[in-house]
Amino acid sequence: MLNYFELSIAFEPFEPFNDIAVAWLSDIGFESFVEENNVLKAYIQEEAFDATKLKEVLSNFQGEQVQVSHSLVLIPGQNWNEVWEREFPPVILENVSIVAPFHSSEYRVGRVIEIEPKMSFGTGHHATTGLMCQAMDSIDFRQAKVLDMGTGTGVLAIFAEMLGASEVVGVDIESWSVANAAENAQRNRCNKVEFILGDIDAVTEGDFQVILANINKNVLTRHLSHYQSLLSDDGVLLLSGFFTFDNDEIVHKAESCGFQLQKTYEKENWSCLQFLKV
Repeated sequence: MLNYFELSIAFEPFEPFNDIAVAWLSDIGFESFVEENNVLKAYIQEEAFDATKLKEVLSNFQGEQVQVSHSLVLIPGQNWNEVWEREFPPVILENVSIVAPFHSSEYRVGRVIEIEPKMSFGTGHHATTGLMCQAMDSIDFRQAKVLDMGTGTGVLAIFAEMLGASEVVGVDIESWSVANAAENAQRNRCNKVEFILGDIDAVTEGDFQVILANINKNVLTRHLSHYQSLLSDDGVLLLSGFFTFDNDEIVHKAESCGFQLQKTYEKENWSCLQFLKV
């Protein structure tokens, strides 16, 4: 099992520096974030951790009107399913409920996606997942071919099939995420979803009607030209995983790759942008 570093950062004041820290830490490989009592906890795989890069991020707060303290501990590899069973509340969104196997029927409202996260992050709790689900509900997925980049637990790929997609390809760079996503698809009786291991170059076919990408700003901007070639004419691109103050940069780069902004969704300073290939 993989070891993780847990970084705890206390800010005074907490906002908006918590959101700024998430953006900066995402850029250096931190992949999951939790806020508890004005403390931001961030997690990164041991092999991806770079102490020099972390020092640079923390030094960026010098001179700002904020007091910062932090601690770093190594968490040995563990059964993340047991951890989530202790700490994983159900996620009740307007258009879908995301639950774990141990949640009772009272939480299974409307469309229900049952997720057993194991070692994968992407359980539906983050604001960007809700934004993506909200945006997806306004798109016609009937008989659509869909690509889900950075699929994680597979929750968006599963939701795409629920909305009528005829073929869904989920891609992730982590082998354990691909295995977890496949298990979750089976758990939700999905038979039109395929999961593959790799980055954008692992996607060898195109003509997708919808591309979903809830990752981070740097990866998204690197992928944009690939999304353009993989989408069919008039295809829809949904991007999330970045803050509202990144919108202008994302829109500018997307437009340069042949996309036109259609809709913007925002929650808790996070953003989801819907584009049309033109």
